Amino acid sequence: MRSLFWRILASFWLAIALVAGLSILLGHMLNQDAWILSRHPGVSKLAQNWTTLYEEKGEDVAQDYLQQRKRRYHIDVQVLNESGEAVVRGTFPPRAAALEARQHNDPAQLPWRRLTTEYTSPKTNETYLFIYRIPHPELNAWHRESLIWPLSALGIALVVLTLFSLLVTLSITRPLSRLRGAVHDLGQTTYQQNSLAQLANRRDEFGVLATDFNRMGARLQALIGSQRQLLRDVSHELRSPLARLRIALALAERAEPAEREKLWPRLARECDRLESLISEILVLARLDADFGDAELVDLDEMLHHLKGDALLSAADQQVRIDVHDDVELLGWPDMLERALDNLLRNALRFNPEGKTIDFLAQREGDRLLISVRDHGPGVAPEFLPQLGEPFYRAPGQTAPGYGLGLAIAKRAAERHGGHLMLANHPQGGFVASMDLPLEPIISGGS
Repeated sequence: MRSLFWRILASFWLAIALVAGLSILLGHMLNQDAWILSRHPGVSKLAQNWTTLYEEKGEDVAQDYLQQRKRRYHIDVQVLNESGEAVVRGTFPPRAAALEARQHNDPAQLPWRRLTTEYTSPKTNETYLFIYRIPHPELNAWHRESLIWPLSALGIALVVLTLFSLLVTLSITRPLSRLRGAVHDLGQTTYQQNSLAQLANRRDEFGVLATDFNRMGARLQALIGSQRQLLRDVSHELRSPLARLRIALALAERAEPAEREKLWPRLARECDRLESLISEILVLARLDADFGDAELVDLDEMLHHLKGDALLSAADQQVRIDVHDDVELLGWPDMLERALDNLLRNALRFNPEGKTIDFLAQREGDRLLISVRDHGPGVAPEFLPQLGEPFYRAPGQTAPGYGLGLAIAKRAAERHGGHLMLANHPQGGFVASMDLPLEPIISGGS
């Protein structure tokens, strides 16, 4: 991953290194004698060249070399031995020496800059003292020329830093602008997942953020869509019992007392149906609420309790419970019990007499599989994907219900970090299975 953190850190370190290096370089150039002695073309190799000529060709050749240097660079040179005596005449005139002697206490008033350096001959081990007097106009002209490169380097460095900083800034602000636009679209419910597709392809923190944002946007859109669909379905389902109640009440108002007595049971049944429907809707809606911390579920006791309650209304049915000994589940018992009760009662509606319903709980690795199998007619394969949607009932079903039982079980499984699997059994019948992690992973999606 090309981390944005390292890019920003590298840019700051580069800026610091360039500024520090150029500052040191300019400081040496402007104020240090050593810089002038090593860089000025009139004195940089003078001591070495003069010593070689003096020792190999004598005083006259060495003196001519100093005269040539003066004519070319206007620099006066004196060469002294270890005793302080002049080795050659040099180029420093006596009048200039007298002036320097008079200005000894105030060398800044002199029209030249005085530099000194020592050089030891590698052949004779003799040490010579070289005294250079560079006129200020010559030194200033050389300074101006010598500053061209460092100033150019500084200008180039500033341009590079500016461009680099601009690129880093744009690499941060452009993705943020796209994310801001995506957030705005999400708030206006006009979010399109392909709006961040290019940003999600980046291999840095913004790419990860865009990918997570796309997932969040997709889940939020799915949640909003499901909520809207749920409201439409609820209004549709509530309209039917309310219409029947209104008709029954209208008939009761016009009926004779004897006929009115016959209508009261019908009104009571419609009220019970309406209450049952509202109760199922509230259960489905409450699955999104916070149930607190997960706790250890006694699955064997829960399944036997559900079996006892279910057989009170279906005494002719048989339910076989098989819970493996190594099953331990962390979850929310009330939510899980309501979901499993819906699966069991759904199986009781379609299971024929004389057939046993299998209630099985077994561990598979770090997952728990709870399945309920009946021996009923099953569901046509083309309708299986839609099972579990609120208020959906497969065509041809005549058993009572509102299509919310499987939706509640599906939502409960998702809240535990698992999922609900619905399928026809290969040997006949229908099987509903909840695949759950042993420790819940809270899911907020729909």
